[in-house]
Amino acid sequence: MTEPDATAIGVLVVDDDPLVRAGLVMMLGGGTDIRVVGEAGDGAEVLDLVDRLGPDVVLMDIRMPTTDGLSATEALRAREHAPEVIVLTTFDADEHVLRALRAGAAGFLLKDTPPAEIVAAVRQVAEGRPVLSPSVTRRLIDRVADPEPDRRRARALEQLGTLNEREHAVAVAVGHGKSNAEIGATLYLSVPTVKTHVSNILTKLGLNNRVQIALLAHDADLLTPARDHRPR
Repeated sequence: MTEPDATAIGVLVVDDDPLVRAGLVMMLGGGTDIRVVGEAGDGAEVLDLVDRLGPDVVLMDIRMPTTDGLSATEALRAREHAPEVIVLTTFDADEHVLRALRAGAAGFLLKDTPPAEIVAAVRQVAEGRPVLSPSVTRRLIDRVADPEPDRRRARALEQLGTLNEREHAVAVAVGHGKSNAEIGATLYLSVPTVKTHVSNILTKLGLNNRVQIALLAHDADLLTPARDHRPR
């Protein structure tokens, strides 16, 4: 097997099922630009392994015996310079993926995702681009009951109200799952300008990634096409 390049994307695989871990390690080990730096069978091991191994991306299972993947993701992403996290889920069984996304996970993958797509997802989040299908994400978000929708909407609107008009429009477009190129075409902006707006939004709102921008736009109920999205 070809030795991975020293600049390869380092991945930590976290899953309590040894067979799942072995499968992930095998599928990620086929190229030279990705290397598995370590494995863990429980979320309780994650922080120490991240400190010792310095991965770029963590593939995180949700259901684990001692510390679940949601708690581990929250603890990890609360740190500075944390690696990106991709949550592994069976979807129908796990209704708490939204919590991981709010904590700063870069996205989620179903455990039966084709190997090539998992490899591509690791490369994508390592570049700072989240892994989310807008249609699947919308279904996931909509199925999570919110006990206080009005309060959450008010908080989200207050946060988004700190953005200027162009940033607000970009945030809503991110919520619709548009790429930078698509946002640029819609708002007549260059891709570098869109990237600048996204960066400014993240900084102003104290968010980790585009996923959290999208969730905020959803919480504010700004993703209905016919709605006037600007706060008055």
